[in-house]
Amino acid sequence: MFVDIVLLAKAAIMGLVEGLTEFLPISSTGHLILAGALLGMDDDKAKVFDIAIQTGAILAVVMVYWQKIRDTVAALPVSMRARLFAFNVLVGFLPAVVLGLLFGKFIKAHLFTPEVVASTFILGGLVILWAERRPQSDAHVQNVDSMTAIDALKVGLVQCLAMVPGTSRSGATIIGGMLLGLSRKAATDFSFFLAIPTLIGAGVYSLYKERALLSVADLPLFGVGLLFSFVSAWLCVRWLLRYISTHSFVAFAWYRIAFGIVVLATAWSGLVHWAP
Repeated sequence: MFVDIVLLAKAAIMGLVEGLTEFLPISSTGHLILAGALLGMDDDKAKVFDIAIQTGAILAVVMVYWQKIRDTVAALPVSMRARLFAFNVLVGFLPAVVLGLLFGKFIKAHLFTPEVVASTFILGGLVILWAERRPQSDAHVQNVDSMTAIDALKVGLVQCLAMVPGTSRSGATIIGGMLLGLSRKAATDFSFFLAIPTLIGAGVYSLYKERALLSVADLPLFGVGLLFSFVSAWLCVRWLLRYISTHSFVAFAWYRIAFGIVVLATAWSGLVHWAP
């Protein structure tokens, strides 16, 4: 029983890490790798767990944006705007499907190293600092309903950069969207909407592919992870939407640079064992 409680506590911590980092431009993957290594949750089953608990974070986004999602679904038969929005999300989602299937195995085999993760953390921080120096008046898309299919495709292609660990899916889509002409609010909103099919698809695919590793006994572990991921992500998304109305992403840039240095330090000191 003691061991079960310890495992559930570890699952709760991993859920908190996932929920707090999934939608901030700081890479949930890098944080989950480090947290999992420190907690001893870094075997093959733990990697499936990391992907599966993303579902809890996605449910939080659905809750926060429930009115927009509900109104869009209800209006699909009669509203061209609703159909265009749904089509744009689909267009933005497809590049990740295609490139993920083509390069997923190679990335897992060769890019999950501390040097790659640290480099992408630091480089991503520098890109954010550069992006925030650009005038916001350059934005030509003020909200997600004003996006074209080309805008959505461009953001979807930028999202694929997040297949490199440490890049951050949210960071790539939000900062990439801003560089492509979306306002800070439009880029953030579309990043959240795009996360719904992307992360659900990744979770379902991973669970199906690795189903032999799982058993009914794993349900409490996964349930705790999902719950803590949901609650922390719900709080984080609501906070972020308020934060971006009056702040830039510069603080996240400096955090990324500092965290990249921490990744290298833990790997080179032998404190954390990194394995693909």
